[in-house]
Amino acid sequence: MQRPETIEPTAGAARPRRIVEVDALRGFALCGIFLANVLVMAGLDGQRGGGPHTSGVDQVAYGLVMMFVQTKFYLLFSFLFGYSFTLQMDAAERDGAAFAPRMLRRLLALFVLGLLHAALLYPGDILATYAVLGLVLFATRSADPGRMWRAALRVYGVVAALYLLVGALVALVDTGDDGTPPAVLAEQAAAYRGGPGDVIGANIAAWPELLAGLFLMGGMVVAAFLAGFTAGRRRLLTAAPAAGAPDRVARLRRILVVGLAVGLPGGALMAAGTVGPLGARWAVPTFIVGMLTAPALSAAYASGLLLWFTTPRGARLAARLAPAGRMALTNYLTQSLVMALVFTGYGAALYGRTGAAAALGGALLFYVLQLAASARLMKRHRFGPVERLLRTVTVWGRPAPRVRRER
Repeated sequence: MQRPETIEPTAGAARPRRIVEVDALRGFALCGIFLANVLVMAGLDGQRGGGPHTSGVDQVAYGLVMMFVQTKFYLLFSFLFGYSFTLQMDAAERDGAAFAPRMLRRLLALFVLGLLHAALLYPGDILATYAVLGLVLFATRSADPGRMWRAALRVYGVVAALYLLVGALVALVDTGDDGTPPAVLAEQAAAYRGGPGDVIGANIAAWPELLAGLFLMGGMVVAAFLAGFTAGRRRLLTAAPAAGAPDRVARLRRILVVGLAVGLPGGALMAAGTVGPLGARWAVPTFIVGMLTAPALSAAYASGLLLWFTTPRGARLAARLAPAGRMALTNYLTQSLVMALVFTGYGAALYGRTGAAAALGGALLFYVLQLAASARLMKRHRFGPVERLLRTVTVWGRPAPRVRRER
């Protein structure tokens, strides 16, 4: 198999080289995160199937997101966060700098950015969550990779047991609940269609519910962090010469097959409980089954892409995705800004006024524009705007803003 250029060439031996596969996976995950978030920002997540007045096309679009996207991409993003944590460790060692203060500054900056993001733009922020849960990686960074992997499995096991218990209890009690009450939905819509103060107030008012969600999903995030950290310490995504050896390809193929076999039925069940024939009584249990099988589908996505990246067409895809992954933080925040301008009183105030198909179509179109803009920007600069700010805080100095070109 032909492999893509995994290491991005740079001028100057001291400059770290980019791992294109990691950047490309991050760019791919950015699309899935966007598709999941746009349903929330459009006001479509509080009702089964996106609301009672949506079209059949909207129902299908919503169901596809539930099956293939929901809870899958934040796990892939979390895995890559854990992997990138090891790259930060390597960077500190390469620079001869102490890792602890650098990483603590980085996590603090992420936390502050996350709070601002959650208050001003999107209350479902992941940055503050990553900053807090990233302390787990910080505290355990010296552990053996094997122990980290076993810890990831244990965390997943505990979370799975708790989820199954909750799902069983909910299934035994038929509350007749069919989503968020209409009065609450109307109040939320009025707030998000109001002025900036109303929007910020609604975002902050959503924090307690989101913190409860963090408590439920935090364990899965930590497990993904630990798995990604293990992969990073073992250099499973780096382009060592042996990376394309048959044993690696066979391993990726096994992960792909098993991941699809486990993850697709779970995703289908999640969709059936959301827009399918199952009643509201089964919405939570089926969602939990989908969450528990989501890591398998996330792994299948990653392994399938890594296999595809070894082909000529896959290498071209990786080259298109990687620039967006290099500036994923800037792109993530830009997505929230655009969604806020479209759906809240900051701009068009279309909250609750669009169907799932239109919202998802608009998100895909904007993501394509982001790919083009990221490629253009990364040809001239080493970092995206927000990445440069984060890098400045991390190393406590100003990074070189432009790409140096060999003459």
